[in-house]
Order: sequence, then structure tokens, then C-alpha cells
Amino acid sequence: MPAKKKAAKKRKPAKRRKVAKRKAAPKRRKAAKRRKVAKRK
Repeated sequence: MPAKKKAAKKRKPAKRRKVAKRKAAPKRRKAAKRRKVAKRK
């Protein structure tokens, strides 16, 4: 599953940006999480 590896690579550099986003829009983060779960199905 090379796709999964790609996602992990993308997530690493965006970690710092995610923290700032969490403070600004926790709702958006919840929606992203829900989308991720739906993608897994």
C-alpha cells in the first residue's frame, strides 16, 4: 500500500501547522477525521 506511505509522509511536515489549525478551527479537524474514517471503509 504505497498510498498509505504517501499519506504518512505528507502528515509529518504538516504536524506543526495542524496544531495552529486546531486552535483556530477544532470543528474542521473533526470533519477531516470523519472523512478519513469514511475513506478507510
